[in-house]
This record gives sequence, structure tokens and C-alpha cells, in this order.
Amino acid sequence: MIAPQFPVDEEQRLAAVRSYNLLDTLPEKDFDNITALTASICDVPISLVTLVDTDRNFLKSYYGLNFNESPRNISFCGHAILEESSIFIVEDARKDPRFKDNPLVKDMQAIFYAGVRLINSDGYPLGTLCVFDTKPRTLSKSQKNALISMAYQVVNLFEARKRNRMLMAVQQELEERNEELKNFAGIVSHDMKMPLANMIITSDMLRSKYGSLLDKQGKEYLEYIKQSSFTLSEYITGLLEHYESDKTASLTDEVFDSNDLLEEIIELLNINIDCEINLPEENIEMQANRSALEQIILNLVGNSLKYNDKEKIKIDIGCTEENGFYHFSISDNGMGIQKNKLKSIFDLFVTTGKLDRNGKKGNGIGLSTVKKLVTKLGGKIEVSSELGKGTTFQFSIKKN
Repeated sequence: MIAPQFPVDEEQRLAAVRSYNLLDTLPEKDFDNITALTASICDVPISLVTLVDTDRNFLKSYYGLNFNESPRNISFCGHAILEESSIFIVEDARKDPRFKDNPLVKDMQAIFYAGVRLINSDGYPLGTLCVFDTKPRTLSKSQKNALISMAYQVVNLFEARKRNRMLMAVQQELEERNEELKNFAGIVSHDMKMPLANMIITSDMLRSKYGSLLDKQGKEYLEYIKQSSFTLSEYITGLLEHYESDKTASLTDEVFDSNDLLEEIIELLNINIDCEINLPEENIEMQANRSALEQIILNLVGNSLKYNDKEKIKIDIGCTEENGFYHFSISDNGMGIQKNKLKSIFDLFVTTGKLDRNGKKGNGIGLSTVKKLVTKLGGKIEVSSELGKGTTFQFSIKKN
């Protein structure tokens, strides 16, 4: 018997084997299906998917055997990974000096062997897809081609599992970072809210107590401090809502009337300008996440109010139920959105660049939060607009 030698790049080859995290793993149906099919095609009692480790042959799948590893120094696969040919065949191991007196031949009657190297994308032979028989024999051309093709599929499975594992690791890292960001946003926002409130109150107190001592410019500075504090407070509130939208979207569904919800939202907006809001003619009994839906509509109707330059604001709200979804539309006669901004309007921190009716610039958080909530509720949102004439948002959420 001649023990197999080690490849010249053995260290790199072993690193490649271990990068797939398949050593010492349990059997998997995908691999077992391949070994069973290979045994049937080649008409042999034993078929294996092997990984050649430092000092052993690990059997990722074993058809016709009841063990999952064997010593590398007596393995046929240790020789097979050294061969450059497309398939390594030993027709009668008893007559081959490399395997004569090999325990596998003497004790297990491993007489015939055929193996195809499992070569990864970097060119390293990880192991083999191989077959054994207890008698001397040959393989037909079609059997050889099938064995080579099946080995290619095994490598594809290896690569797919590696990619999936990497994607899962990236996803886990992103989830952890997102959670850290949520916690950070929550802490910072909470810590900033009180100082901002104090700044707003203090500016009012200064104006009330020392207003008579201040000139016009001094009063403007105080107003600037107050309005800047309000703007930052709104920004922080929007950021918190965005990062807490996952929590909002996971709240329990409720049963409620659509128009009751819309009327409640109108009250919350506390509208003190000339505005006509037309509600849907049909009042629908809904079963959905009321809190998330309320946040979506509050934001959209709020935008219709803010980004409107007409003397009389007009907003039409539609609501229908169809094919397991609730469909909403919110149309206004406002400023409209530039055509080149429509595709990016739902991206976080993207704004149209326009000032609202109060001269303030948006922060690009609200619509991103809306889209996130709509998506979480199983729906879609679209926008159409014409400058100077108005905007229509249409969205759907899944009925539960």
C-alpha cells in the first residue's frame, strides 16, 4: 500500500475546505439525494461525497455505509485529489500497488473505485464525489459523464451554502447595527428633547420679560432660536418614528371603521386654515394595524396641508376594499412635486427642496417612514403629481 501524498498547496487547500463549514456537519437531504442517484446511475452499492481534511476523509454524504469518516492515509480520495484527470478510476484495487493490502480493500472489499474531484471556484480540490464496488468493473461513457456532472452539482451546493451563510452573517450584522442605531437614536433624542423644550420656553420668557429692552433685530434672534428649536424637535420626532416603525408595524390588528379613523386624524391635525377635506362616501369596517395606518395617513394629509400654496386647500381621501387589500388615495390641490423628484421622494433624507406654506424646509424622513410602514403592512405606495396643480398618493395595505 502507498499512502497518498499531500498537495504542494495543502495549507491553502485545507483553508478552502474549512471555509465551507461542512466538516462534522449532519447529513443533508440535498447531498444524500445526489449520492443515492449516483449509486443508481453507476449501478454500485456505495456512493460518497467526501471532504479531505488534515488526517481524515470526512463523508458529508454516505450511501451504502454506516460511518462518516475514515483515515486519510488509507483513503482512495487522498489519491484522487492529486490527479489532474477529469475522473480517477481504479478498476481492481487488488492489482494496484497503491491500494494492495489497503485495509479498505482487505476488510471492506473496496475493489472498484471511481472519483471526481470537487474543485471550488479558486481551483482547490476539496474532496470527491466517488463510488465503490466490491468487484472489478468499468464504467460506461454515459456513467462517467453522469458522475462528472453530479460532482459539478455538489460543488454548486457547496457554493450556494457558503453564499447563504455569508448573507445570513451580513444580515445579522446589519440587524445588530440597526438595533444599535435605534437605541442610539432613542437615547440621543430623549436627551435632546428636554434641552430643546427649555430653549423654546426660555426664548418666550426672554421675549415676555425683556422684550421692551430689545430692538427689532434682538427680537428676530429670539424668534430664530425658537423656530430652530421647533425644527430640530420635529426632526428628532420624525427620526424616532422612522426607527420605531418596525415596532409600530408589529402591533396587533384591530377592527375599526375607516371614516372613524379619518375623522380622528383630522381632529389630531388641529387645522386652523381654510381647508376642505372630502372623506370616502363608503364607510368600511377594517381589520388592520390601526396605529400604523394612522401614522401613514397623518403624514400624507399633513404634507397636503403644509405643501399647499392655494388660498383654499382641498383634499380628497378615497378608501376601498378589493382582493384582500385596503386601497387608499389622498389627493390635494397643492404645490405639486417636480417630475425628476418622484422616484426618490420616498428615500430617507431626500426632499423636494421646496419650502412649505410656512417657509420651512422638510427633513426627508416622513415619506420614507410612510413607505417603510406600507411595505411592512404588505402593501405598496405610489405618487403622481403635476406642478402647480397638486399631488396624489395611492397606497394599499393587506387585509388581515
